[in-house]
Amino acid sequence: MIVFKILRKIANLLVNPLDLLMTFLLLKANNVAFSTFRTSGIPYVMVAHGGQFVIGKCFAMNNGIKGNPIGCYERCTFFVDRGAVLTIGDNVGISQAALICHKSITIGNDVKIGGGVCIYDTDFHSLDPEIRKTKDDLKHRAEKPVMICDNVFIGAKSIILKGVTIGENSIIGAGSVVTKSVPANQVWAGNPAKFIRNIVV
Repeated sequence: MIVFKILRKIANLLVNPLDLLMTFLLLKANNVAFSTFRTSGIPYVMVAHGGQFVIGKCFAMNNGIKGNPIGCYERCTFFVDRGAVLTIGDNVGISQAALICHKSITIGNDVKIGGGVCIYDTDFHSLDPEIRKTKDDLKHRAEKPVMICDNVFIGAKSIILKGVTIGENSIIGAGSVVTKSVPANQVWAGNPAKFIRNIVV
């Protein structure tokens, strides 16, 4: 057991700097504006021409099971479409999550985003079944900004949908589907997410 732990520690000492270098190069290649960050594993990053992705200081992310062993194996996914803006504030921690930005996603400071969380600012397809049959499907998808305010905690495997604002200090319970905005200082959970209780601050 001790030998295994020593070998694992040596392996981490070799792999972690490589993860950091590969992530640095990936962010640079996608014209991401970033400061200091820590990573376990390498994320998927795709910023389309004309898209903007900004990351604040002291950003931390876990990609894959090694960095945060809670049962989520995927790496973080950051997709920013043409003309869209994805902004992440200071001291944000994120694990195995997907931020898919076709219009605007803003993450405040000191936010914690749990393993497997998905944040979408679009429906991806038209809600009209006749339009979905045509080549114009993507032109008619609905897009609305998403705002995650300071000090929010989003529990593992939750989904945040377009047009949602989550107020300062609020908590989203694990496995929730958030379809409407959440006021500050509240706990919401469920599918669809509903008010559970107030947070006394």
